[in-house]
Amino acid sequence: MRYLNGAKALLGLFLLWFFGHTAFTVVDGLTDQQKKADLAVILGNKVNEDGTLSARLESRLRCGLALYRRGRVRRLLVSGGLGREGYLEGQKMKAYLLAHAVPDSLIVVDNHGDNTQATVANTLRLRDSLHFRSLLIVSQYYHLTRTKMLFRKQHFNAISSASPRYFEARDAYSLIREFFAYYSE
Repeated sequence: MRYLNGAKALLGLFLLWFFGHTAFTVVDGLTDQQKKADLAVILGNKVNEDGTLSARLESRLRCGLALYRRGRVRRLLVSGGLGREGYLEGQKMKAYLLAHAVPDSLIVVDNHGDNTQATVANTLRLRDSLHFRSLLIVSQYYHLTRTKMLFRKQHFNAISSASPRYFEARDAYSLIREFFAYYSE
């Protein structure tokens, strides 16, 4: 009986931790402090088999485009890898921005951002050549807390974020995944 009570207490503590972390992630991800930055980093996502952007990816690009048009960022870095569908996410993202009148000279492409850690490392490698001192991360709200944490772990603290107002049922799974990913980084 004592072991059962101990297990219940541990489960209760875990659930408290999980829901507290998840609540923080949601609030942090949906809070846009309206900061300006030298560079927006738009994280990639799925490109459909027919080469069109997934709704999730297009929402990220619309968010980054709005930041650029409002003068909150000077340049845009699009980061993604080669998807299972056979498309380089970064190239598809750049094509979207070009089609929406962003000058080619203001778009930086990272086609090796296969995951969040790679995007962080690749972005920071460009720091000297792009001369940025501040970043604004664009991704889904549930992804932003962990992404900012990864930048901070690399001693880059001039970071803010914005997320598109795009929600889907899959967000519940993504919030659970992000909880475990945050603590495994």
